[in-house]
Amino acid sequence: MTQTTPATTPRTTSQATPHTTTRTRSGRSVRRRRARQSLAAATAAVVTALAAAPAFATSELRPTPVPVPIPAQQTIGRGTLLGVTPAGDLSRAEVAAFLKGAGIDASTVRHGVRGYRLTYRTLTPQGAPTTATGLLVLPKGGERRLDLVADTHGTMVHRDYAPSVAEDFGLYAPYLHAAAGRAVAAPDYLGLGKGPGLHPYMDTASSVSASLDMLRASRTAAAALGRPLTGDVYGTGFSQGGQVAMALGRELARGADRHFRLRALAPVAGPYDLRGAEVPALLDGRVNDISGVFYMAYFLTAQNRLHPVYADPAEAFRQPYAGYVEQLFDTRHTEEDIVTKLPGSVKELLTDDFYERLGHPTGGLLAALKAQDGTCDWKPDVPVRLHTAAGDTDVAIANSVSCAADLARNGVKAPVIDHGKADHNGSFKLAGPQIVRWFDRLAHG
Repeated sequence: MTQTTPATTPRTTSQATPHTTTRTRSGRSVRRRRARQSLAAATAAVVTALAAAPAFATSELRPTPVPVPIPAQQTIGRGTLLGVTPAGDLSRAEVAAFLKGAGIDASTVRHGVRGYRLTYRTLTPQGAPTTATGLLVLPKGGERRLDLVADTHGTMVHRDYAPSVAEDFGLYAPYLHAAAGRAVAAPDYLGLGKGPGLHPYMDTASSVSASLDMLRASRTAAAALGRPLTGDVYGTGFSQGGQVAMALGRELARGADRHFRLRALAPVAGPYDLRGAEVPALLDGRVNDISGVFYMAYFLTAQNRLHPVYADPAEAFRQPYAGYVEQLFDTRHTEEDIVTKLPGSVKELLTDDFYERLGHPTGGLLAALKAQDGTCDWKPDVPVRLHTAAGDTDVAIANSVSCAADLARNGVKAPVIDHGKADHNGSFKLAGPQIVRWFDRLAHG
C-alpha cells in the first residue's frame, strides 16, 4: 500500500527499524529520515532517476487542453471524457534513463511515450456524479491499434503524487508498459490528481468504478488521438492498486463494459486480505511500525466517512492525535509531514479499547474491513500471477498466499511469485519488467 513523494534529494529505501517517540528536534529528524527510508509510501526513494535522467520534454509542454472531438452520445454519463491535457513526451532513450535511474530494468523499452491527463465523469462512493482524472500513456510508434494495460497505483496521500500529475514513482509503471508498445490507463482514483474532494482511501468499490470509467475515457481519447484500442485489457497494479486490479478484473470478467476483454492479471503486493492477513501482520510486528501507523491512521479516517467506525476521533485515537489526525489526510500533506506528527507504533496511536477491537472487529470497523476483502474470491478465466516479496514489511506476503488460496478454491491455479528479500518498493521494481515480458508472451500467443 505504497505512496509516493516528490523528491528534492536522492533517497534510498531500507527496512524500518525500531524507533523512539521522543518529541525532540533530533527525534523528529530521525523519524523523518526513517519515514523516507521505510515507509513504502516514500517510494520516491528511487527518484535518483530524476537526477540521473536527462531533462524531459514534459517541462516544455504547454498544459493546455488538446482539442479532442467527443461523440455527442458520449457527452453525459460515466466514463465521459471531459478534457485531455498533455502530461509528458519522452523519447525511448529518456524513458530508459528514467527507469534505469530508479533501479528498474529497462530492457523492455522499445518506444518513446506520450502522456495525457484525462478528466472524466464518474461516481462518488455514495453514487453521486463527480469527476476524476487519470493518466493515459501511448507509445510513440508500434501498432496503430493498441492493447490496453489497466495500471492501478498504490497508496498516495498527497494529490500531486497521482499518475496524471506525478514526476516520479507514479510514472514508472505507466511508462514501463507504454514503452513496450501498449496503451496504459492509470487512474488517479477519487480525490487525487485534479479530482475534487477527499480521497476515500481503500474504498474498493469507488476505486474500481473510477478505474473502469478511466478505461472508458481512455477508449474515447485514444481513438481521437489516432491510436484506437483493440479492447484487450491486461490488468496490473501495485500495493493498494494490486487489490484494485483484482477487483477491476472481476468486474471486467463479469462484462461490466462490452468494449473491454480481460486478457490477464498480474498484481503486485496487494492487501487482498485485511482481516485474515494484513491486520494480524500489523499487530504481530510483520508490518513495520512507521508504515503501520501511517496506514492505520489513513484507513480509519477515510473509512469513517463511509462507515460508522467512530463517532468521535477520541474513541479511536489517543490524544493529542485525536485532535488533528483527520486534518492530516486532506490530500495536501506529505507522508513526511504526517508521520512526524504521529507516534511510533499503532498501540501508541490508538486507545486501548480500539486497539483490542482490531483483533476482534465489530460494527462499522468490521463493515469497513469486510467491504475491502474478497477481491480474489472468484474464478478468472484468464491467466493470473501474484507478485510479492517475503521481505515486504508493508504488505505481508500472507496477503498473496491468501489470494492464491481463494483463487484455488474457485478452481484457478495462480502462482505466487516471491521476490525474496526485496522490500515493498523493491517488489515492484523487480516484478514490473517481468510482468511486461509476460504480457508480451500472452499477446503474441
